[in-house]
Amino acid sequence: MSESVTHAAIETVAQDSYGRLIAYLAARSGDVAGAEDALGDAFIAALKRWPAEGVPEKPEAWLLHVARNRMIDATRRKQVLEKSERFLQQIAQEAANVAKEHEYFPDERLKLLFVCAHPAIDPAARTPLMLQTILGIDAARIASAFLVSPAAMSQRLVRAKNKIRDAGIPFRVREPPELEERVSFVLDAIYAGYTTGWESLMETASTHHALAAEAIALGRTLTQLMPREPEAYGLLALMLHCEGRRMARYTSDCKFVPLDQQDTALWSQSMIDEAEGYLRSAAVFKRMGRYQLEAAIQSIHANRAQRGRIDWKEIALLYEGLVRIAPGIGSLVGRAVAIAEAGEPVAGFAALQQIPTDRVANYQPYWAARGHLLRLLNRKDEAREAFNRAASLTDDPALREYIFKHSAVNI
Repeated sequence: MSESVTHAAIETVAQDSYGRLIAYLAARSGDVAGAEDALGDAFIAALKRWPAEGVPEKPEAWLLHVARNRMIDATRRKQVLEKSERFLQQIAQEAANVAKEHEYFPDERLKLLFVCAHPAIDPAARTPLMLQTILGIDAARIASAFLVSPAAMSQRLVRAKNKIRDAGIPFRVREPPELEERVSFVLDAIYAGYTTGWESLMETASTHHALAAEAIALGRTLTQLMPREPEAYGLLALMLHCEGRRMARYTSDCKFVPLDQQDTALWSQSMIDEAEGYLRSAAVFKRMGRYQLEAAIQSIHANRAQRGRIDWKEIALLYEGLVRIAPGIGSLVGRAVAIAEAGEPVAGFAALQQIPTDRVANYQPYWAARGHLLRLLNRKDEAREAFNRAASLTDDPALREYIFKHSAVNI
């Protein structure tokens, strides 16, 4: 078997099963870092052996078998307590059972998500830890998203994994009210994983694109695990609304298209309909939250496909609720734009001006919104300056080109 075929098979397994393998191993050993090291060794072994031996019939079971052997060997070398040895022997037996009797091994990812949200874990490390262990995002990309150095993020992640192991944090989904305290961190981690894949839209064949689908799959699983949690439905609705417009964000020649100008014929109506269904499911509980409000805003944008227009007044009202529940910089900027688009550009710009300057210095959407609102107010020079700042803050060449051309034509 050629190396290219083998590498493609290994990449597919990594995309499909990395998070489940890590969660399965860590749930039984209590050692996230040890599970990652063992699985890394298993993938290296696959790269060496599969070209000659062929891809196994059950590649996940093969990797699980090799990884559990690595964990047992590492444990013995370290001469750890008998309890740890028993954990790993349990993995050995269960791995054998999976290989013989089951096509798939149990999905323990949600247990690991809730472990990462444990109160003993540094709050600043919870979401990054979930992104790395469940979704397989590397520390450098996580560091960039959280505006810290790769070294600092790596240290943060190592400390969190050591805390899970040394404190013996149990791998189980908690009962209320502790469940309610942690669920927001789980929701945020899933959404962060989705947005990482969403921002890499142009790379449709890459692992980045797969990351968005994996986050949606986790969102679906979360609604099954927590059928009475409206925010789980809200998050899934939000992701599906965004995913349903994926193909319309860029033209065939890679030109960026803003939401209000997208060709609605390119939207996936089936995804939008599914998102609307989840919003209705959330509404039954009459317990509003951030993700339900964000999904509702996207729902109004989606209605343009039927109405032919955007109800900005309704969007502005939803943003008012959102900034009360979650006054993040994104919701504050969104509210200002909605107020302006609803016919009150002066009030919209005033709302934008109220955002503390230290929060917007490097926030690209703020500067794009500022340019747009200044243009509505006919303050052309200031608008051009804001648009230039916005263009300098994006890594997306298509978006940068759109900002430059759009500002030049309309100012």
